[in-house]
Amino acid sequence: MPAIFSIIILGIIQGLTEFLPVSSSGHLVLFSNLFGVSESLFVSVILHVATLLSVVVVLRKQIIYYLKHPLCDGVKKLVVASVPTCLIVLVLLPVIEKSFGGAVLPFCFMTTAFLLAFTDLFFARRKSKSMYAEIKDENFSGISYLQAFYMGIAQGFAVFPGISRSGSTICAGMLSGGDKSSVAEFSFLMSLPIIFLSLFKEIYDLSTTDAKLQIDIVPLILAFIFAFIIGMLAIKFMIRLTKKVNFLWFSLYLIVIAFVSFMVI
Repeated sequence: MPAIFSIIILGIIQGLTEFLPVSSSGHLVLFSNLFGVSESLFVSVILHVATLLSVVVVLRKQIIYYLKHPLCDGVKKLVVASVPTCLIVLVLLPVIEKSFGGAVLPFCFMTTAFLLAFTDLFFARRKSKSMYAEIKDENFSGISYLQAFYMGIAQGFAVFPGISRSGSTICAGMLSGGDKSSVAEFSFLMSLPIIFLSLFKEIYDLSTTDAKLQIDIVPLILAFIFAFIIGMLAIKFMIRLTKKVNFLWFSLYLIVIAFVSFMVI
């Protein structure tokens, strides 16, 4: 496959799957094996910047509020969610790096599929009685500190390719009793510190490598644009979808993609 098409496809995959509950890292690992295309570290940095900007643009009002009120409950909950994520990643880092070889990819896809199906069926049996359903609340009163902590734990394990970050954090928040209207937005906001940290790590790794960059600027710009625009659309879609709790189609898709990954890798 020509390099220009492979980089553009990477951008589309990154933008679409970063915020849908299907695991962007898992799809990029599968794509690399399926088409024999390797995602360079520099391309990964650029695509992370694109999806980072997607979150900033869509949730800009909340972010501006937090910049003006850095000691508010919303910021404190983001910190509480980020701490377990960072600790889990630091402890499991050697295992995580090996997992990107793809050996555990089918199992991780199936784990996400089960979690989404369980959450969907669980909420289908009960009606939400949340008093926060229609309230725009920057401090996320519909989510407790303990629920934010649980979401942070889920985010920590979601660094394994095939385990969806958005899917696992949203499910963790909803299953622990968090208001479903608040959980999705909080899930995307809590991705910001982690995307920042992974971005800095990739930049550091890039600065310490001796490899020469051979990237065509035009396809890279196109990949960035695709990742940015599709990322924004995916965030808005997931926020609306979470209010309805309809994850079964994603679960079925992940079962299929798990089978494909088992055959390919």
